[in-house]
Amino acid sequence: MHIVKNNMLSVENLNISLGGNKEIVKEVSFSIAKGNTLLLCGKNGSGKSVLLRGLKGLIPIDGGSIFLDGIDLSRKPKIRNKDIALVFQDTDTQIVGQTVYKDLMFGLNNIGIKKDESESRIEEVASLLSISSLLHKNPMNLSGGEKRRVALGGVLVMKPRIIFLDEPFANLDYPGIIQVIDSIVTLQKEGATIIIATHEIEKIAYHCDSLLILDKGEVVAFGKTKETLTQAENNGIHIPTINNKPIGFEELTWRKM
Repeated sequence: MHIVKNNMLSVENLNISLGGNKEIVKEVSFSIAKGNTLLLCGKNGSGKSVLLRGLKGLIPIDGGSIFLDGIDLSRKPKIRNKDIALVFQDTDTQIVGQTVYKDLMFGLNNIGIKKDESESRIEEVASLLSISSLLHKNPMNLSGGEKRRVALGGVLVMKPRIIFLDEPFANLDYPGIIQVIDSIVTLQKEGATIIIATHEIEKIAYHCDSLLILDKGEVVAFGKTKETLTQAENNGIHIPTINNKPIGFEELTWRKM
């Protein structure tokens, strides 16, 4: 797939090493258009989380280019950090408020958003993610799926340009997984640009426009999801089978269509 610099996010020859020693991400290139969803997969240790953190600006990059809407932000991590939202695998570390409402308000207070605007954003996001009934509950008492939606709400109220989800289905039961998938589909309908990093592609692949496969920090496949899936099994990504045949693309979702 051709890399388009004026897409919402374009990455060219990105390199990231941790501690200046081991190179984790090597010459990674890809792009994602506005309103599309990219599925980022690879075995554990393939570099998915490091790539997301580097793109957001949480860890330094060693080389390469990162464009947002055609603007080179490679050396401007603070701007990338503001424009890109990341929901971590361990949502407990991302939730800080004593109630869901206070948690959603926390980031807005930090950037000086006025009370009326903050209230409006919280109401809008809570309705979007179906967490309005949770606003006055202690987030630590919620289910895994509810916590993940609250963490997603906490970044959405900041109005990011791109949303990163790092292993969004980890440690969730079936109802929690469905809640998260429903939230992703809702965001897609709203025109959000999303990157989902997971090795559990059978849960969400059907809803993704493109697929990027990493192995040992390198891109081994990138293209439209349906066309690129054939390379997933060769790189340690499990696809369920029926009668020893991989299930169809339309069945790669846990959400009832």
